[in-house]
Amino acid sequence: MANNIPALDRLVDEFRKMPSIGSKSAERLAFYVLGLDEKEVEGLTQAISDAHDKIHQCSICKNLTEDEVCPICKNDKREHGTICVVEDPRDVIAIERTHEYRGLYHVLHGVISPINGVGPDDLTIKELLSRLNDNTVNEVIMATNPTVEGEATAMYVSRLLKPLGVKVSRLAYGIPVGADLEYADEVTLSRALEGRTQL
Repeated sequence: MANNIPALDRLVDEFRKMPSIGSKSAERLAFYVLGLDEKEVEGLTQAISDAHDKIHQCSICKNLTEDEVCPICKNDKREHGTICVVEDPRDVIAIERTHEYRGLYHVLHGVISPINGVGPDDLTIKELLSRLNDNTVNEVIMATNPTVEGEATAMYVSRLLKPLGVKVSRLAYGIPVGADLEYADEVTLSRALEGRTQL
């Protein structure tokens, strides 16, 4: 930055390191922080420190939690026979917002991506497999993103699960509500046809 104020430049640089934050957004955030009073600054720094120190992976599903086991895994009312496998803790939040899914989760914390140097051992795949040892799980739903890496990860995990006699399913993909068919690409249209349901 060219603010000629080293502390401000450092603050802007720190914000710019965050995902999806460009130079202008980083500068806006920095000036927002400068406008906070002493108590608000203390609250913000404490919240960041607490989140960093207290939040860790659930010992079962690898979702984020402050406790040893997350509230979803602890909940006896959840369907413990179904596990939805997602890439990221944010995906758990997105699925929970639908209020449709009542099973458990497993967070991989990424996808297989040889270009980025991420292999199967860098994900929580072994932990997922160990969860299936007690034969209480009868279905695993692969809910990785519909990207090349997400599809490859879903296929890799499903190949590992098939010999265990567990049903493996994949989220259906298709046309978003409110979209026009003429603007949909061929892959989306073919997925929509494959995932069609009876009316």
